[in-house]
Amino acid sequence: MTTNYLVKEEKSTCDRTEIANHKGIMKFFSETNFDRLKSIMYAKQAMKSEYLFWEGDPADRLFYVIKGEIRITKMSETGKSFILNLHQAGDLFGQMDPFLHSVQSFSAEVTVDCEIGVIQRKDLEILLWQHGDLAIEFMRWMGLMHRMTETKFRDLMMYGKPGALCSLLIRLSNTFGIPKGEHTLINYKINNSEMADMIGSTRESVNRMLSDMKKEDAIEFINGQIVIKNATYLRDICHCENCPLEICRM
Repeated sequence: MTTNYLVKEEKSTCDRTEIANHKGIMKFFSETNFDRLKSIMYAKQAMKSEYLFWEGDPADRLFYVIKGEIRITKMSETGKSFILNLHQAGDLFGQMDPFLHSVQSFSAEVTVDCEIGVIQRKDLEILLWQHGDLAIEFMRWMGLMHRMTETKFRDLMMYGKPGALCSLLIRLSNTFGIPKGEHTLINYKINNSEMADMIGSTRESVNRMLSDMKKEDAIEFINGQIVIKNATYLRDICHCENCPLEICRM
């Protein structure tokens, strides 16, 4: 696929004032090593509905979300799009295989106007070679990303569509949840079609499963947003393995 970047690039280096929310990867990188990563980033602006990269593009960069939101998607052979990840401020993402000339397995769509810090592969390789402690932390981060992907595929394959939907609701709750008394409000607008794309189902099936959960008093809807009332009910259906929050998220 021919690369067609629609975003405007700014070659200025990202400074600390620009990166306001880095709690995502700061769970895995020390402040010193994050500063090292930041030193090789350059800033890129991206508008809603644009793509940072497409499936099949060269996998030669990593992307850090300074502000905004990114949706990672995968296209099936039948043309159906699957939503795999929802990245927000503080997240680092991208494919960095240990093989030269690899290509992107996914596409990255901008869902909210973004400011992105971009790390070139060649610059990262030099930095990892120079700093062994950074290389170890980077390996830990890569391992977490692989484990997160594995658990999502487990959800899709092992416990049917109800299990996959319950797991999705738990992940959304862990990522966007706000306490609401004894319950949790998912503070993220998402429609049933989008949820269907996240679990490889249809909108009608998601409608039916959400209706069943509401009848069981496990969830409710407030102003178009989902409130988790009985998380134990959801965990039982998806056979929750109590993964760390760093893994059980979008």
